Amino acid sequence: MSLHYLNYDVPRRLSDATHALADRYLNTDEIRNTLIDANFSVPESAATLNQLFAQNIRLIVENAPLRILPEERLAGAATYLEGPAHRCPGHRFPGISHTTINFAKAVTVRTDEERDFLQSLLSVIGSMRIWRDRLIAALPGSGPYADTLVALLKNVPENPPKTFYEALQSFWFHFEFQRLCGNWSGLGRIDQLLTPYLLNDLEAKRITLDDARELLAHFWIKGAEWKGVQRGSGDAQHYQNVILAGVDDNGIRDIDTTVAELILDVVEELHIADYPIAVRVNSRTTDDMYRRIARVQHHGGGIVSIYNEDIVLKALQNFGYGGHAYAFTNDGCWETIIGGKSAFGYGPFDSLQLFQDALFGTTPEEREDASKWPQFTSVEQLMDAWSQKLQTHVDAVNDRMTGYMNDPNNPALALSLLVDDCIGKARPYTRRGAKFTIFATHAGGLPDVTNSLLAIDHFVFKTHTLTLDELRRHMLDDWKDADGLRRSIASTIAYYGNDDATADAMAKRVFDCYVKIASCKHDVAGVLRPVGISTFGRELEYAPKRLATAFGTHKGVLLAPNFSATPGTEKHGPTAVINSFCKNDFESLSNGTPLDIKIHPSAIEGENGLQALVALLKTFVANGGSYLQVDVADAKILRDAQAHPENYANLSVRISGWSARFTTLNRDWQEMVIARTEHH
Repeated sequence: MSLHYLNYDVPRRLSDATHALADRYLNTDEIRNTLIDANFSVPESAATLNQLFAQNIRLIVENAPLRILPEERLAGAATYLEGPAHRCPGHRFPGISHTTINFAKAVTVRTDEERDFLQSLLSVIGSMRIWRDRLIAALPGSGPYADTLVALLKNVPENPPKTFYEALQSFWFHFEFQRLCGNWSGLGRIDQLLTPYLLNDLEAKRITLDDARELLAHFWIKGAEWKGVQRGSGDAQHYQNVILAGVDDNGIRDIDTTVAELILDVVEELHIADYPIAVRVNSRTTDDMYRRIARVQHHGGGIVSIYNEDIVLKALQNFGYGGHAYAFTNDGCWETIIGGKSAFGYGPFDSLQLFQDALFGTTPEEREDASKWPQFTSVEQLMDAWSQKLQTHVDAVNDRMTGYMNDPNNPALALSLLVDDCIGKARPYTRRGAKFTIFATHAGGLPDVTNSLLAIDHFVFKTHTLTLDELRRHMLDDWKDADGLRRSIASTIAYYGNDDATADAMAKRVFDCYVKIASCKHDVAGVLRPVGISTFGRELEYAPKRLATAFGTHKGVLLAPNFSATPGTEKHGPTAVINSFCKNDFESLSNGTPLDIKIHPSAIEGENGLQALVALLKTFVANGGSYLQVDVADAKILRDAQAHPENYANLSVRISGWSARFTTLNRDWQEMVIARTEHH
C-alpha cells in the first residue's frame, strides 16, 4: 500500500495502467524476484587492465537478462543483483557512487597508456550497442509499446534525440547502463535536459502534458526496480538524486518549470521515494512552486527537499568554482558538487569525540587517571584545546591527499565515458580524469560540541554547580547515582535549536572555528578541499565510542544529525530550529549541510497546515538557510510498521541525503528515525 499520513485527496492525473504498473513495482516482490547474480567471471587474459574492464562490460551486456514488461513505455533494466550491492557484475571491479555524470566529448591521444584507455572506451561504446541491439531484437511482440520502443532505440542513444520521448529514453538508457555496471549516479538536472524537447513537442502538438506526465511516471516507476534488495540503511539509497528548477547552467535565466511540475505531480500521486528530489529555490521562486513542493512533503517520506540556491551559489563561488557553480547538483546524496565534472569523495569524522579527547585526554589510561586530566579555568581554554584537536585531524587528512583518487586497479570505464575531461585528459575517473577532483572534510557532532560547551560554561564556570572534575567523573560513570543532577543540566538552560541568543552564539563560534580550520587549504596536491557538516546516519556508528555528555545525555544515546539540533533539546518548534540554524554563515560552507526537521502530521493538517508548511520553507530561505530536509512522520505509525511491516511496503522516511522504505531499515536505523523530535 502507498501510505499518506494526511487524509486528503491526491489529484489522480495518471492512467489506471500506470497505477497498476506502479503497484507491481512498489507493492509486490515481482520485480525484485527477476534480479539474478551474475553467472560469469572475467578471464584474466587481457593485456591491460583497461582491456580487462572493457571485456567485463562486454560480458555484462551479452549476458544480462532482459526484463521487458508489456505495460512499460521505456526500455532497459538493471537486472543483476550486483547493481544494488554497488559492485560491477563479473566479481572483479567495484561500483562507484557519490557522483553525477554527464556526456563527455573531446578526444586527444598522447601516450600508449592514454591510447589504451581511449580504445577501451570505444569498446564500452560497442558494448552499449550490443545491449541496445539485444533490446531491439527482444521487443517485437512484447506489448502495445513494442514498435514505438524499437523505433526509439534505433535512433537513440546512438544519435541525438529529436523529441521528448526520445530524450527520455536516451536518458534512461544511459542511466540504466551505469546501474547495470554497478555504478550509482545521481540524475542531476533532468528538467534542464528534458525541457527544451518537451516545449518543442508541445508547440508542434506532438505531445500533451498528460502524455508527458505518463512517460515521466514510467521513468519513476522503473527506477524502483531494486526495491526490497537492500536492507540495513534502507533500499532506496542508491544515490540517484534529482535536482529541479533554479537558474540554468550559464547563470542567465531560470529553467522553465514545466518538466519539474510534472515530476512533482508524479511523485505526489505515486509516492515513489527511489529518486530523492531537491528543488533549487531562489528569490524568484513562485508561490505555486513552493506549494507544489509542500504538497509532496505533506505526504511524508522526505522525498522532496530544497536548496536555497542564492546561498549555495555564493558558497561555491566563494570557494572558487566561478561560473561552473551555476551547474551545481549533488553527488547523489546532498553534498554540492559541479554536475558531470566532479570526482568526489569525503572524509567524515566525529567532532564530539575530538572534544571528549580534549576534555579527558586521548588514551584510555588518560581518561581513567584523573591526575592526568587537562586543567581548564574557562570555556575559552577548552574550546582552544578542541580546536587544536581539529587542526591535528585536518592536517593528517591533508597529508594523505597525494594518493587520493589515483587508483591503478579500477579504470571505471563506463563512468569515465560520461564525466567531463576524462576523455580530454585520456585518464579515468578513478585517476583524476575529471575536471574537478574533490575530497571534502565533513564534521559530525558539532551541535553536541556546542551543547557541551554551553553546559560546562554555565554549570561549571558561571554557577559553580559542580567542578569540572566532578562533571568528568559523571560522564565516565554515565551519570550513575546522579540522575537528578543530570536531568537538571539537561533541562535548566536552553541549548542549540531554540532561537536562544546565548546558545546560538556558542553554535556560531563552534561553526566558525571548524570552518576556518577545515578551510585552511583550498587544494592539496591537486585535490580540492571544500568543507561540509554531516553525519549521514553515523550517529549510530559514533554512539558506542562516545561517553555520556556534559549536557546530560546518557552514553549510547543518538545525538545530533548533521548540523541539526540534538534530538530532545529543541523545545520551541520548527521556526525556532530554523532561526538557530540560519544564524550561521553558510556562504562559507563550500560543501554544505542540511537542516533536518521532522513534523507530526497533525501540525500541517488541511489547507491551513499546507500554508504553514509553505511559510516554513519561505522562512528558511529568507533567513539564509542553505539546505532543508523536511519529513512528516508519526511515531505511532512507525511503531505499527515495525510490528506489521506487511502493511507498510511503501512507507518512506527521510534518513539523511536519501529516503528509504521504513520496513527495509534494520532496527537500529528505525529507532534513530523514531527518536528524532516530532514538532507538533
